[in-house]
Amino acid sequence: MKGLFVVFHGFSAHSGISKKIFYQCDALRRNGACVGLCHLEIAADGTQRRMVGDRVIRTFGKGLRAKLAKRVSLTDITRYIRDEGVEFLYIRHDHNASPVLIGWLRRIKRLGVRIALEIPTYPYDAEFARSPFVRKLKLRIDRTFRRRMARYVDRIVTFSDDREIFGRPTIRISNGIDFRSIPLKTQKHDNHHEIRLLAVANIHFWHGLDRILEGLRAYYAGAHQCIVRLRIAGDGVQSLIAQYSRMIEQYGLQEYAEVIGPRSGAELDAEFEWCDMGVASLGRHRNGITSIKTLKNREYAARGIPFVYSERDSDFDGMPYVMKAPADDTPLDIAALVHFYDGVRLTPAAIRASIEGTLSWDNQMKQVLTELFEA
Repeated sequence: MKGLFVVFHGFSAHSGISKKIFYQCDALRRNGACVGLCHLEIAADGTQRRMVGDRVIRTFGKGLRAKLAKRVSLTDITRYIRDEGVEFLYIRHDHNASPVLIGWLRRIKRLGVRIALEIPTYPYDAEFARSPFVRKLKLRIDRTFRRRMARYVDRIVTFSDDREIFGRPTIRISNGIDFRSIPLKTQKHDNHHEIRLLAVANIHFWHGLDRILEGLRAYYAGAHQCIVRLRIAGDGVQSLIAQYSRMIEQYGLQEYAEVIGPRSGAELDAEFEWCDMGVASLGRHRNGITSIKTLKNREYAARGIPFVYSERDSDFDGMPYVMKAPADDTPLDIAALVHFYDGVRLTPAAIRASIEGTLSWDNQMKQVLTELFEA
């Protein structure tokens, strides 16, 4: 069967979201679907294009006119769907519900195409709480039109536990792992008086990394026998990253904590080898989310690394290599983390083996195809 995976943005080498999309497409192909990836690309000279794989399906040009055209004209995608005989769309929602998108989806449905809409995080309104005016305006438009948009969607794909979103039935899956691309941790850090923590994220306030810096401040203010070190790796909200750097300096944590910037490829692998334990989200409650199945939890487990998070994740809650922090704004209890880590007996291979049978992208996208064509 022929499919088209549609995103309304481009890709970045440092982005976990970009890698996730590539893995999803590969998994759909391994499940027998012939899938093209439709995305936007900005050339070095500023020319903006819509692509399917390496093929240009439309050139928008440069400047403001090109920016507007790529958002309000989707006829090039419609033409591609007709010409190539596409049978299903998998669309990643970009908080972009609008009359333009509604009209386009209506036309696609008339062609007999099945449509799955992935909402990566739900609910998502609170993610915009600290956003600039333009992003808040985008959300306001989305909120006005998203239920009407959903009428033309067969299923909404969610990583939450919701059975219905915007009045449409959901396909509930987990974020998956492409085990072929995730190396297992091999190095064993033998210094029992030091624990190395790694937080990898596209940094936003809901990652709650201030909680661990506050926790380190309290930990080092008292008696302690174990050295705990932290590295924060990633890009994201620059004002927040700068705030973390200031906190490290103000709290006198320069010897124990550092912000190292984005990492990818071999550099990122080296950071995972360096660490003993991962730090995932500690602030999902800040945007009203109690239950979610994040990518980062799965990557830590696939690499064989114990980790800490604060939300509910039914794939990992209760696992012996997972520490659950309270879902509030209290400082992370570093002494409790040290005690927890000392009690972890599983090898990296055993941690990875606990999810290999269920959390591959192949299994997750197979479920999408099955439920989409049963709709």
